[in-house]
Amino acid sequence: MALLLNEIEWGESLLPAVCDPAWEAEIKRRGSHVFEADRRIAPNPWVREACLALVTYRVSEMPERLFNMGAMITAQENSCRYCYGANRAVLKIQGYSETFIGNVERDLRIADLDDKEHAFIAFCRNLARSRPRPSRAEREALIRLGYSAPAVSEIAFLIAMGCFQNRITTLIACPPEHGFERMANGPLGRLIGLAAPVARMLARRRRQQAGLVFLPDAAALSAGAFGPIVATLAGLPGAAIIRTALDGAFSSAVLSRPVKALMFAIIARTLGCRRTEAEARKLLATDGMDDADIDKALTTLQSAGLAPRESALLSWARETVNYQTPVIQKQTRALSAEIGDDAAVLEAIGVAGLANCTVRLAMLLE
Repeated sequence: MALLLNEIEWGESLLPAVCDPAWEAEIKRRGSHVFEADRRIAPNPWVREACLALVTYRVSEMPERLFNMGAMITAQENSCRYCYGANRAVLKIQGYSETFIGNVERDLRIADLDDKEHAFIAFCRNLARSRPRPSRAEREALIRLGYSAPAVSEIAFLIAMGCFQNRITTLIACPPEHGFERMANGPLGRLIGLAAPVARMLARRRRQQAGLVFLPDAAALSAGAFGPIVATLAGLPGAAIIRTALDGAFSSAVLSRPVKALMFAIIARTLGCRRTEAEARKLLATDGMDDADIDKALTTLQSAGLAPRESALLSWARETVNYQTPVIQKQTRALSAEIGDDAAVLEAIGVAGLANCTVRLAMLLE
């Protein structure tokens, strides 16, 4: 069973908080608040944009009442103290009782939920855990229970992106939002909950006016790295988020493209995802690596073609798939000391999170 909130060991923050007034103004303009995580990922444009896009995302196909429940379950399965606590607080603000939330955390049968909603919870846990990833049969079972195919794709997207964000805040060891958690348990939290529908409506209107809601077609989604996987989200707002994140990650010059593609391939192989590994191999081939070089790198977790500071990222990337929180935080701190560059460490954390996200999303092709 996944750990409960007070059972998760949590270390000191790896990266400092950075004040970026222009970015913080953008966060507020798009209807969110500036949290601890925002200030620690502020130096990296594509990482911070992907995280903000998830926080401000509004579901289009799945029931909105399940969104935050799924986010809490995903964070619990990933033992992310930061996201788990924040999403648990959101459920309290929305009016869910401590008993209800506790039953969800303990994966107990809940009378207030029907079979369709219990199946959603099970799917969240299985995809977040991915030991192994859910199969086509589990996806089809959700459809038989009444979820549309686009709704199942959106559910998979939200869980996968949750795994991305969970890894970023876990690997950074972002300080928990204790003030927000306390507020959610008091009268102010309930008042905020009552005003939330209006706030969501206004935020949605601001995004539409700013032109931030767009739905690229399958051809546009397929054009970049890992295109066939991203194209499974065609018609959903989440497609643009994944496409933008992948394009940003692989166009960034902070780390080399080969090390990022190798990290994706290693994480894909660890999770048994042939689709994602094949797409990573395409990127590596364009950078001059042949199949023998790639196979050797995936087997030994070493590559002679990488810069010295990037070599340690391969073995570390594999550890980000299944981890114990205090262990992976200690390993990431050691990696940071070895690299000696906060920008490179943050980029590596973002890439590892995005690779774990992409592999989970690829289950839609199974």
